[in-house]
Formats: sequence, C-alpha cells, structure tokens
Amino acid sequence: MTEHIPESSPLTFGQRVRRLRERNGQTRAVLGGLVGRSQEWVKFIESGRLQMPRLPLLLRLADALGVEDMSDLTGDERLAAASYTKAAHDALPTVKDALTSYTFGREADEAPTAAELIERVRQTWQLWHGNRDHRSRVAAVLPGLLSDLQHAARTLQGDDRRRALAALAETYHLTQLYLSFQPTPELVTLTGDRSMSAAQDADDPHAIAVAAWYLNHVFRDAGERHEARVDLAMRAADLLRPDNGPEDLARWGLLQLAAALSYAKIGRAGDAWRYWDRAEDAAQRLGDRYAHPWLMFGRGMVDAYAITMNNDLMKPGAALEVAERIDLAPMPSATRRSFHLIESARAHSMKAESVATVHLLRKAYHESPETARYNLFTRSAVSELSTAGSAMIRDDVRNLARKIGVQAA
Repeated sequence: MTEHIPESSPLTFGQRVRRLRERNGQTRAVLGGLVGRSQEWVKFIESGRLQMPRLPLLLRLADALGVEDMSDLTGDERLAAASYTKAAHDALPTVKDALTSYTFGREADEAPTAAELIERVRQTWQLWHGNRDHRSRVAAVLPGLLSDLQHAARTLQGDDRRRALAALAETYHLTQLYLSFQPTPELVTLTGDRSMSAAQDADDPHAIAVAAWYLNHVFRDAGERHEARVDLAMRAADLLRPDNGPEDLARWGLLQLAAALSYAKIGRAGDAWRYWDRAEDAAQRLGDRYAHPWLMFGRGMVDAYAITMNNDLMKPGAALEVAERIDLAPMPSATRRSFHLIESARAHSMKAESVATVHLLRKAYHESPETARYNLFTRSAVSELSTAGSAMIRDDVRNLARKIGVQAA
C-alpha cells in the first residue's frame, strides 16, 4: 500500500504519477508497459503535456501504481462531467430500444427485397458522411432499417438472405459509429459482436473484413491486448484477394491500417509504420483519387491517420509535419475531415500551443458540428482551456464550449 498523499498537496496529476512511480521504483518503460502505453506517454503525462486519461485507463494506471485511494492519484483534479463523461445524443434511447427490442410475428409480412435494403443502407452511409448533423440524420432511419434487415435475414433464402445479412452487418457498423463517444460502451460492444456474427452468417469475406476493422476499434477502446487485435485483423485479411480488384484491395489495406493503429497505441513504432506502409501501398495501387464509397479507405485517409499514429507515439511535431502536407478538402466525408482536424489540434495541444488548438477545433466544428460535439478530446480540451487558456482565446473557447455543450468557467 502506498503512502497517502495529503489532499491539500499542490502537486499536479502528472507530478503525482511521477512521485508514485518513483516511490515504487518503476521506470517509465515499466509503467507504460503495465498500462499498454509507451514510456513517452508516461513522460508526457508526468510533464503535463497530456491530460488526465479517461476513467478506464485511469483505473489501470492506479492499479499499476498500487494506488487504493484514487484521491492519491487525482488529488484536487476531479473528473469533470463535461470533460470526461461522454455526451448523449437526443435520439440515443430510440436507437437503444431498436437494438435491445425483439420483434416477433413479422414472418407473415412480406420482407423488402435484398436490393431495396442494400440501397437504403447505401443512402444511410451518404447521410453519415455527407451531413454536418450526421448523427441526427442517421438516428432517424436506423431503427426502421435495423428492423427490416433483421426481418429479411429471418425470412429470405439463399443468396438474397446472405446479401441481407451483409447489409445488416453494415448497418450495425453505422449503429456502432452513431453510438461511439456516447455513454453506452456495452452497446458499442454489442454492435461490434452482432456485425461480425451477421458477416459470418453471410459467409462473406468482404463483410467479415469490415467487421474486423470495426471490432478493432471496439477492442482498442476496451483495452484488449494488441496481439488479439492484430491477429483478428490479419486473419480477416487472409480471406481477401488484393489482386481481385478495388473491393478486396481496399479492405485488405484497411486491415493493415488497423494493425498499424494498434501498434502505435502501445508505442511499437517499428511495427506500426511497417503495417502503415502496407496500407499506403494499397492506397497507392488504388490511385490518388480513389476513396471507398463508405469505408473512405484511400490515399487521403491513410495519410491522415499518420497524424493519429504520430500522436499516439508521442511525436506531435511529426504529426504536425504530416498535417501540413495533407489537403483534407477532397476527402468525401465531413465526419472524417472533422476528425482529422481534431487530431491535428491534439498534436498542437501536446505542444501546449493553445491558439492553434482552438483554431483547429473551431474548424473541426464548422466541418461537422456533431463530430466535434461528441469527440472526447474536443470536450476535455475546451474544458481545460476555458480555465487555463490565455485571454487571447478566451472568447473563442467560451463560444465553442457553448456550442458543444461543455460548461466553461
């Protein structure tokens, strides 16, 4: 048991982490390994260049440091709801009901054709990528689409049933995206599992590959070991034939990117960039103008994810060098453009460049308000800058805080 640090101590969160680590005789590399992060991540936490992590990782950090009283670790820095609690969309109860309710007795009803359902799924993807209020638009159609696809999967036969199942797997992906960054981790896990089950029932390698991509996001957020994540991605990639055409090649490249992101998350730079190189090669083979119509895999997406990887590898300078070379405008997805702008803002935040951070967060909000509103980094950064930011950005921060629903000081 560690010695109790008085609540009145002026130590910051990072200073507390360092004090507890040194008291335990742990190196940064050892502590990072215990929580699945790099020694650079520990260094950035201790220096204050990274904020207090979200609750799941915070609990792992407390366990690795041998802390029994969380106040020993957090001190006076409380977990503000506006910063570290995920925001809930107004339509969340309706979507949740659609996922957790079971409709019986519809078998006598005539199911829509597989072609009709596939077209509806395509249109829903367009809503997700093409609208600034994409969550609200998609939430309005998800319950009915899920119900009709589940009905079709029970009643159609043969190839039509397999096509309906593949479309159902896609719709679970859309539902997972809608649920992301909201206070429903159990539903995110549920949609990931259901999408893989539907893809396997369809016996469709394309659907299985995409389900593996989305499950990788679920597993990363849940702290699943990187070995399991990479193994899943590579087993799914083995089902594909990259030389068969764009659909196989794009999915194969996407799974290489999944492995790259998993390795970057734990600080294994060599492995991360080795798999990123494979994804980039696939994107180059598809051509500079190619972007998958709903997965968005292509040269722009692969290049932009290099910003995220450098951030996770604690290389904000390298992340910003990448960001300067990328033109996000041609990317045919408002949600992805907004996300990558937020990742660029995260790099500036790690370098304590608050003016640039706020500027990019405002741009991200303009691209896609609902992407920015539900992004945890955006919420935590705006909350912190509302109290610690300079007078130069105070009005901008307060205005942004009001827009995304974070209470500013």
